[in-house]
Amino acid sequence: MTEIEYEELAQRLGTVVVIDVRTEQEFHGKAGYPCDPRQGHIPGSRHLPVDAILEAGDVGELVGEPESTELVVYCHSGSRSAMAAAALRAAGYEARNYPGSWHEWSRVDER
Repeated sequence: MTEIEYEELAQRLGTVVVIDVRTEQEFHGKAGYPCDPRQGHIPGSRHLPVDAILEAGDVGELVGEPESTELVVYCHSGSRSAMAAAALRAAGYEARNYPGSWHEWSRVDER
């Protein structure tokens, strides 16, 4: 399974490693898309830009998690995170893309 939907992710927060691959400004809520009702990041997520993942020589060193750890990757609308999830899977990780990403999360969850 390479994708995860909102309901499952919301229920599993704290049991999976959530990685935000957007820019630092987007992650911290200082920039974003005007179509989103609020800015910020999914609670408990780690910031790891997509470029860093795609350009890393050793993804394991960058991610810092064992390959057996389930990773969930998101961005604004699922495109950057799809590339990052594919790169993480190629490096041996169980990585799932959250296609709704921040665009969906910012609308349905006030956590």
